[in-house]
Parts: sequence; C-alpha cells; structure tokens
Amino acid sequence: MTDSPTISPRNKISTHNNNNHKSESNANSSPEIEIPVEIISEEEMAIIETAFSLASTIRRPFSLLSSRVFGSGYSSYDVEDLGRVKSPNKKKTKHVVFDSLLTRFRKKKGLYVTDITATEWCEKQMEFGLLYGKPEITNAMKAGIARHAKLEKEVTKKVQVRVETLEDIWALKFMNFTICANQLLFDGLTRELPVVGFVQGVWMVGVIDEIRMPLTGNERNLILVDTKTRRQPRIPAEPQRRNGRLQLMCYKYLWDMLVSDNFPSKQFYEYFSLDPEHTLSDEIKMSTADSGFPSETLSEVVNYFRNVCLTLPPAHDQLLLRYELQEDNSLIAEDEFSYDDDWLKGQICGSLEFWQGQREAKYVPEDEVWKCRICKFAPVCPSQIESNSETSLQNNSKNLVLVICTPRYSFNLQGL
Repeated sequence: MTDSPTISPRNKISTHNNNNHKSESNANSSPEIEIPVEIISEEEMAIIETAFSLASTIRRPFSLLSSRVFGSGYSSYDVEDLGRVKSPNKKKTKHVVFDSLLTRFRKKKGLYVTDITATEWCEKQMEFGLLYGKPEITNAMKAGIARHAKLEKEVTKKVQVRVETLEDIWALKFMNFTICANQLLFDGLTRELPVVGFVQGVWMVGVIDEIRMPLTGNERNLILVDTKTRRQPRIPAEPQRRNGRLQLMCYKYLWDMLVSDNFPSKQFYEYFSLDPEHTLSDEIKMSTADSGFPSETLSEVVNYFRNVCLTLPPAHDQLLLRYELQEDNSLIAEDEFSYDDDWLKGQICGSLEFWQGQREAKYVPEDEVWKCRICKFAPVCPSQIESNSETSLQNNSKNLVLVICTPRYSFNLQGL
C-alpha cells in the first residue's frame, strides 16, 4: 500500500476520455378505373398521418439513450445507432431483415440489468425507446441519481483517470470491483459495485447499489440492498415493487456466479474484442499500483479480480428494497423478500426472447394499462391508437371527412 493522497482502496476510479414522375395514361385506350371512396373520422386521419410519420422516421439514424454502464456507477448515454440491414440476396430479396435488438443496440456492450427490468415493465416501451430515443431525464430521476451519488460519497471517493484503449476501460471496471470488494471485506459495507457475468448465453452487466456484510458470530451474511426514492410518502404499486425485486434478484444471480469462480475469461475477451496481454496505459498502471494490486496488462487485472471473488461469500437469499422520500431522504418502508431462482430465470428467458428477436414485443397486461398514462410513446403506440380510435368512433361519429383512396399504393406498417 502506498501513501498516495489521491488513490487508495477506498478511492473508486472513474474515466475521463480525451479521447415523382407520374406516368400518363391514354384516355382513348385505357379503361375507366373505379376509384373506391371511404369515409373516415378525423381521428382515423390523425392515426394515418402518425403512421406515415413513423414510416419516414424509421429510415433515419437515431440518437439513443442507454441504461447505466457497468463500472462507473451512474448513467452513460452511448447506445449504438440502428444496426446494419442484412440482405442475403440483393437481387431476389423481397423482405428486409434486421438484426435482433440485442445485436443492434447492445453489441460489444452486454445487456444491462436495467434492460431486463425495463423490458419487464413494458416491452413495447423498451422497443420504442431503443428506436426513437428514451424520454428525457425527469426531476424525479435527477433526485434519485443525486441520492445515490450522496450515498456513494459516504463510503468512497472518486478520482479521475484517463483511459486510452478499450482494455484500459475494462481494466478500470475490474479495478473498481476489486476496490469495492476489499472495502466490503474490511468495513462490511460498500456501494455502487460493478458486476458482469454470462447469463443464458448473453453477457450481462450491472451496478449493485449497496452490499452489507455484518458479522453474525463466525458467519458473514452478505445482503444486497437497493434504495428507491419516492415523491410521495407511500410505497409504490405492486408492479413497481415487482420490478425492483427483479433487479435485486438479477444482481444476486450475477454476484453468486462471480464468487463461485464462474467467469469465462476466454469468452469474455473474445466477445468484447479485447487483447488480454495488451499493455495498459501508464496512468492505469499507476492506479493499480496505488490501489495495492500492480498490473501491466488486462489479464493481470482480471486475475486479481478473480482472486478476490474467491474470498467472498454468496449473497443471502433474503434481499432488501428500501423506499425513501425524495424531500428529506426519510425512510418510507423496507421490503424484505426471498430470492426466487425459478421465477428469475423465467423472467430473464422471456426477456431474452424479445431481445434476441424470437418474438415481437408484448404490451402491458390489461390490469397494468395505467402505465400508459405516464408513457411518452402512448400517442404512437398501436395499443393506445386502437383503443382511442374505437372510443373516438363511438363518441364522434358525426365529425366525418371524405377521403379518396386509389389502389395504386399500399402501406405495410407491420415493422414499426
């Protein structure tokens, strides 16, 4: 251990990267074409205009938001643009086939735990968020982020470190895990600990809010904790509590895999296109030395990471969700619940079916349609458009307009 005033086992490290032409017909020779006339409501016309707007939007690249990234503790907005289009036979292809959402938006990144929870909340909202950009951060979200930052500062200090390569970035992430793990072993508490693991054939990453390890006799009971902030002094509805429980169960699943030495290093390097023997930057090497585990290459940092994992116990089956009031951070309630391995694996499997393109996105169940009232995509969501259209036709049947449609064009909006 060194006497450096800037980096120590309690110093968590974050990155600072520098780095029409119409054809004419012969009226004398062509037979008359009977043009169908359809009367529709103004609301239906609005729906058609919305569909046309979406059809044109999907042709453009998108600027997107992502969940928070593994390692640095808070949100990072760097999702890839709409992926490439596969066309196996350019001359004969009639249908355009896109890569799965996982390949298009999480390639070389891994699937975030918050991707799993957002999918469980509403798959269609998740799909819209990927294609058209996530909603802006609200004041409530800002308050939650600020609260987590404050909690983290209570137990650790961040320092800025420049990174030059992808290997540097991942080395920094594994360093932060090791630093947090050492703090947990010595102090019995750590926060914002990054985790990564290979789950059902997919790499998954996340950040655990808090880990407690109180000593009970000769036993060490490791408890995973997640703190949620609320604007109102009451516990959330069951779907929200269920979503929070899913998040914590994902963290336990990843944690238990790591401490059982179940980390496939070779597959990790291959998937993320990393060179394990790449020499790290001078600043990263200095940081590893100051933190007590000097390393020259990424593989050496990973070795320290795996060694410290072997000293840690699995997480307790009892998990804890805490709900705080945003106004003064007072405790509203605590939700202690048991880990359910079968339920969790079923949730992850269902989510991966969506992410891997095995099926289309599902809508929220009927008893949870209240979620649509707070969704920014409701005006263009097919489920809401259809519902609003039926209501409008019943209530506004007198407000009709005449629309003339020719059989020349047809539009397929199935892929929106």
